[in-house]
Amino acid sequence: MRWATFRCGEDSSTNRVGVVVDNRIFAIAPGECLLDLIGGGPDALREAGERTLRAPASTHALADVRLRPPVPNPPSIRDFASFREHIEVSMGNLDVSLRPDWFDAPTFYFTSPNNLFGADDVVRVAGDTVQMDYELEVCAVIGSGGIDIAPEDAGRHIAGYAIFNDWSARDLQSAEMRRLPVGPGKGKDAATSIGPFLVTPDELEDRRSGRGFDLTMTASVNGTRFSTGNLSSIGWSFPEMIAFASRGSPLVPGDIIGSGTVGTGCILELAGSHGADRFPWLRDGDEVVLEVERLGTLRNTVAWGPRAVPLRV
Repeated sequence: MRWATFRCGEDSSTNRVGVVVDNRIFAIAPGECLLDLIGGGPDALREAGERTLRAPASTHALADVRLRPPVPNPPSIRDFASFREHIEVSMGNLDVSLRPDWFDAPTFYFTSPNNLFGADDVVRVAGDTVQMDYELEVCAVIGSGGIDIAPEDAGRHIAGYAIFNDWSARDLQSAEMRRLPVGPGKGKDAATSIGPFLVTPDELEDRRSGRGFDLTMTASVNGTRFSTGNLSSIGWSFPEMIAFASRGSPLVPGDIIGSGTVGTGCILELAGSHGADRFPWLRDGDEVVLEVERLGTLRNTVAWGPRAVPLRV
């Protein structure tokens, strides 16, 4: 099933939840949220969807609603770095050496769950950057929680998948890594986009390939194709990432696990390899469209925020 969180009608400040079929949403009665539904486990989520399709509280054309992030207030967001091509090219373009032990274990950072954007939102980015970038990713949303989860069991903890865009201010990120290479900070926490839907694992099972799924991933800027990749090229599987994240630390329903960027899936790679004239950094008003087979289309326009106030005068 494809689940959506959306707003519509006169009460445009209230989130609704529904099942998407073709271009319509079959909505659950107001008051339900997707985080509560996925917390009941896959059987409960499926049964809720089947009930809704039989007797929806209302139906809406997708064109008439405003889609929100499927899980608008996730407890946490971990974004991994699981595509080797992206890591090798990007680290080289940032003039940072790739350690030989990089792929001995998955690597992730925490980003802010408070700056989450949905499909068709205008995304406010850091006002000080001149090297704004998108990142073409997929994420898994935790359905049932746990701690010290075994890799062979971790797949059963996934409620669904969605497209994920880890917006990155590359100049701010590079400066931070030069000062103290402890991981991403202000270069990445201004914005994250997720959507348009939460797609349950059964919808992808027949495309399983390698450690991921045979799903084409693309990114376009202002209608021009920039990135093309495939989710099957992932180096760490989602179950492996989930098992690693749960070591000594409980995961809870709604936690988001990002895949990291697919190879060629950002301007940092493309501009470094082919030149910034061909692949320029994002500018105010640019439209970025990420598409992943079976997961949908995540479309956003970027808008610059105000310049930062100096910390010291």
